[in-house]
Amino acid sequence: MRQFIVVLNNMLSSNIQYCLVKIVFSCMKFLLIPLFLFLASTSYAQKERPQNYRRFDERLLHFGFMLGFNTASFTEYPVMNAYEQYGLKSFTAKSQPGGQVGIVSTLKLGTPVVRLRFIPTLSFQERVLQYTFQNPDPTEVKDLYNEERINSTNLDFPLMFQFRTIRLNNFAAYLLGGGQYTIDLQSQEKASQNYIDPFIKLRKHDVHGQVGGGLEFFAPYFKFGVELKYSHSFFNSFIQDGTFVSKPVDRLYNHVWWVSFIFEG
Repeated sequence: MRQFIVVLNNMLSSNIQYCLVKIVFSCMKFLLIPLFLFLASTSYAQKERPQNYRRFDERLLHFGFMLGFNTASFTEYPVMNAYEQYGLKSFTAKSQPGGQVGIVSTLKLGTPVVRLRFIPTLSFQERVLQYTFQNPDPTEVKDLYNEERINSTNLDFPLMFQFRTIRLNNFAAYLLGGGQYTIDLQSQEKASQNYIDPFIKLRKHDVHGQVGGGLEFFAPYFKFGVELKYSHSFFNSFIQDGTFVSKPVDRLYNHVWWVSFIFEG
């Protein structure tokens, strides 16, 4: 699958087109999980049961809240000939856990199975960049290691189309697709660089594509949902400022896995 994405990347000149392909193929197997679980539940349904919250689908607007956790990282690209220029032997991004909380609003688009969902979110994310440099001292065989931790406190504004199955008793499954605008409140884009102890600079504003899926459970007075999403940035977030930690880096694209627990009334 990775080879197929590489081939498409060589064929497509636009970063946006590449990111869309990467999002779809990265999430395909995960999006099938909610559907398989939902279809499996139908095979055990011997008779129709009384439905909870029968009037939920009759309402135009629904509101609620969301709590969840995430793992954030980068799609990283070092500069060409990084080893020859800077002695860089390896450069990797490591994901770290985070969390999020948001306010949910859902609009029915004519039919209960198609909805527009907007969830302004406050999220906390951390990523780690790990460098391995060749030791400039020829008498030393041990490589030099460096680690850069990058923290973000984001205001996220995801706008998603939700495609839901028809209710089976008190359960339903759905798929999501859309985009997200992000403001990094902790960004040091315009901060003065410390060249003795440098840090990685990222742009304050970013735009992501998102896909996902989930399951919904209807209680007597509210609806509970479990959701899995993947988001990937369309644009390079990295700012080159000439430090020893930034010179070997060409591009950094944010990507995040989100697990959310959603309550709607």
